[in-house]
Amino acid sequence: MISGAAGALAVVMVSLVAVHGVEYLFATVVLMGLMQTVVGVMRWGKFIRLVPHPVMLGFVNGLAIVIFLAQLGQFQVPGSAQSAGHGMANGQWLSGGPLALMLGLVALTMAIIWVMPRITSVVPAPLAGIGIVAAIAIGFGLDVPLVGDLASIEGGLPAFHVPLVPLTWETFEIILPYAFILAAIGLIESLLTVNLVGEMTGKRGGASQECIAQGAANTVTGFFGGMGGCAMIGQSMINVKSGGRTRIAGVAASLFLLAFILFARSLIEQIPLAALVGVMFMVVIGTFAWNSLTILRKVPRTDAFVTILVTIVTVATDLATAVVVGVIVSALAYAWNNATRIHARTYQTPEGAKVYQIQGPLFFGSADGFSELFQIEAVALKYEETGKRIQLRHLSHDCHQLLAKAGHLMVDSDDDPDYALAVDSGVKTGIIGGH
Repeated sequence: MISGAAGALAVVMVSLVAVHGVEYLFATVVLMGLMQTVVGVMRWGKFIRLVPHPVMLGFVNGLAIVIFLAQLGQFQVPGSAQSAGHGMANGQWLSGGPLALMLGLVALTMAIIWVMPRITSVVPAPLAGIGIVAAIAIGFGLDVPLVGDLASIEGGLPAFHVPLVPLTWETFEIILPYAFILAAIGLIESLLTVNLVGEMTGKRGGASQECIAQGAANTVTGFFGGMGGCAMIGQSMINVKSGGRTRIAGVAASLFLLAFILFARSLIEQIPLAALVGVMFMVVIGTFAWNSLTILRKVPRTDAFVTILVTIVTVATDLATAVVVGVIVSALAYAWNNATRIHARTYQTPEGAKVYQIQGPLFFGSADGFSELFQIEAVALKYEETGKRIQLRHLSHDCHQLLAKAGHLMVDSDDDPDYALAVDSGVKTGIIGGH
């Protein structure tokens, strides 16, 4: 998985820098890293498993659309928009020969990436596509937009310095909300990327370990004038599809990036933008869950709605907001569906006792429905007032403890279930036992 300065974080950082200055950003990044480290130490990263699969589908689909839309800015005349990917409504689009040349190089890059794995796996397909297209553009002197037309990537090694902000409570109050938001966005995007990469590689990543690692990295980078970051799903997809399977891939990516900035700026700036656009279009194709288009008609309507909702919110706002919205909607839908499932079958025994056989989950959402199943409204208290004796059967131990505190209900413990796990060391099977 490849991590770096992600756009989802930059959106939040812009408002902070605009109001308080860049030094407050560095202090915020340090605090953000400390928060993420605490999350990892407390092992709260495991809660990412609460994200339902429909939310994951909407997440990857929305992200694929966002990546696609971000590439459209490269089909504008350089300088006609405020920046690549922004102001597209006012920008001047390429047309005629320049557009045809741009599309041709994009298509060539995509074709190379598609064919290369069928020829050899020694050279990563995206690298081959970029190299071949760059060689063609330079060799034939093609007049196409280059990386250098956007901005220079020249830079040097960062220097250590403590953020130049007042060490006061007022400063803490300023950076705390931003740090919390950045920490949450960074962890959500990273942990979802961990799950996505895990599905592609067949391996499970350590959620808490990732939180600690990301927190430590952000804390350190804040003292070196860095803007912090998190996992970048686009670059991670390129890495995985290029054969990267270990941590060495992430280290290599960072070292190559450093080398480009320090020594190879002139070469990198000669790469045609069309080659990079072609690579990202292939990332879009590989990221989008195309099977979701066919299963939307087969899955429950709630799941289909959540998938579409998360996709739309991802495109309209950001990934973190979309995931939070998707989880909340999924939880509410789950609660509502379970609240309507409770029902009872009643009969009388020869001794004159009335038996209610309750089926379905009992929780706050189904409490009203539970009460409506009985002829007397306030179940426990009303029965006691009429001299009736209540027995609740088949209760778990935690239910016993809860009812003992309430002090109203008589509980029959003779046939309560005792759940256990039976494992045969010779056979890989597990059986849940109980009544």
